[in-house]
Amino acid sequence: MIGVFDSGLGGLTVLRALVERFKTVDFVYLADHAHVPYGDRPSEDIVDFTRDCVEQLFARGAKLALLGCNTATAVALRRLQQQWLPESKWAGAHNVLGIVAPTVEAATQTPWAVTSPQYPQKYNTDTIGVFGTTRTISSGVYAEEIRKRCPKVTVVQQICSELAGAIENKRPLAELDVLVRDGVAGLLGQTGNLPPHRAILGCTHFPLVEPLFRKYLPPFTRILSQPEVVADSFEDYLARRTNYLDGGEGGTLTLLTTGDPDEVSEKARVFWPDVPHFAKA
Repeated sequence: MIGVFDSGLGGLTVLRALVERFKTVDFVYLADHAHVPYGDRPSEDIVDFTRDCVEQLFARGAKLALLGCNTATAVALRRLQQQWLPESKWAGAHNVLGIVAPTVEAATQTPWAVTSPQYPQKYNTDTIGVFGTTRTISSGVYAEEIRKRCPKVTVVQQICSELAGAIENKRPLAELDVLVRDGVAGLLGQTGNLPPHRAILGCTHFPLVEPLFRKYLPPFTRILSQPEVVADSFEDYLARRTNYLDGGEGGTLTLLTTGDPDEVSEKARVFWPDVPHFAKA
């Protein structure tokens, strides 16, 4: 069984891609609606909430937990991997992953394990744009990790502070169009109007409006949307680590929330029209 965690519902875009890719694998998804949004919270709270939810996923039988949330990945993942998990009762047979690593791998064409410039990427002078929420962009995680591998790449980041909320609250398409247009314009304003070679949609809500990003970015800009990127990376990861798939894989899907299941289930249809009903965590 594989667990997927998010502070809210954006991770459903990643979960859906995984469910469609791995049809015989059991998945359990946990959304921490009791504490959403994470973006305005102190880092220590984000670490604590994320750790507690990962423990719940492990307790329900997941051997591998994916943080399907850019904020939780940026703020909490390293602490969980390096400090908490090795000292916990879950050490050895369990692991925690995030969605930043596969996104950076795709953007740099460099394996995550390679943390110093290698030929030919150390000579790469492309421009990579990153669109994200305020907390993800302010963390600097994408710029830092990309530059470790491609030091000559120009990383340009653009905060789209209202876009995720507008998507989740079913705002009209015209309003979403304006928010995406303004976000792209803000990024191009930093590059002298030169479009990026690659654009990372660094929020799991943003794949739902990928056609709008495509509308305002030229055809040569490769858009990196996390559901597909993460599913590709997971396929390779699980092919090499089949131990995480041991036991009872029958394609079941369990959706949990720390909030109100009925309210969450209704909102979840924005991300997955025929999504199963959530249960109380």
